[in-house]
Amino acid sequence: METLMQKPTANIDFLTQEPAEHYHAQSKHYLGSHALADFRRSPLLYHRKKAGFIQDEDRPAYLVGRAAHVLILEGRAAFEEQFAIGGPVNPKTGSLYGSRTKAFADWATAQGKPVLTDDQLILVQEMHAGIHRNAYASELLATGQAEGVVRAEYCGLPCQIRLDWFNPQVGIVDLKTCDDLTWFEPDARRYGYIHQLAFYRSVLQLVTPQFVSVFLIAVEKKEPFRCGVWRIGDDILGIAKCENEQAMARIKQCQSHDCWPTGYEEMRSFDSL
Repeated sequence: METLMQKPTANIDFLTQEPAEHYHAQSKHYLGSHALADFRRSPLLYHRKKAGFIQDEDRPAYLVGRAAHVLILEGRAAFEEQFAIGGPVNPKTGSLYGSRTKAFADWATAQGKPVLTDDQLILVQEMHAGIHRNAYASELLATGQAEGVVRAEYCGLPCQIRLDWFNPQVGIVDLKTCDDLTWFEPDARRYGYIHQLAFYRSVLQLVTPQFVSVFLIAVEKKEPFRCGVWRIGDDILGIAKCENEQAMARIKQCQSHDCWPTGYEEMRSFDSL
């Protein structure tokens, strides 16, 4: 197996820690990778989200993904602190109330934090185990810091990033959950993961002189919970960086003219199957 730890351990004092809620609340003042992705998709979408007209949708799958991130990256203690498990017991049957019952809803509200059903807990634990069956993933996550925050001015805009994991010997490590690892690479293109990671590295390099590599870890949310690791090439990161910076220049133009196109104003040609 190729060893990934080829550089001496670097200083990570440039990373700060803060609750996720505080970080996300700062998005009204700072440009993050998700907002930049919205702008690349449609300037109008970006603008309406910034104005508060569109709220990000929350789904059960997102809850499981967040829980998996905490367990895998921050450990069991942080996981148990941030999530409640189980539910109320029906005294007539001795079994838990169903997750769609009023009794469960009342109990969940009383916990004051997100609740995972027993089935969701098993799923998260299986993903955790899948990560550690991959030697490269285990090596990358053996050393480092989770959820480190950096803020800096980039291309004339105040920006912020929150890294899933920073390994001081190799660099940025991003964790994704997916339905099927077979299709992860096209999904990564579809969801703009490379642009996200290029943005992370660009902002990071504004506060530290060290050159960092970039890795993606992906784990399935179903059997057999396969885990894969990708090192992202510098060439493709460079292309994504240029496209990010072009989009950021357009953000400033849209701001100065208060003009937010959909991105579909021009006639298009549909000439291939």
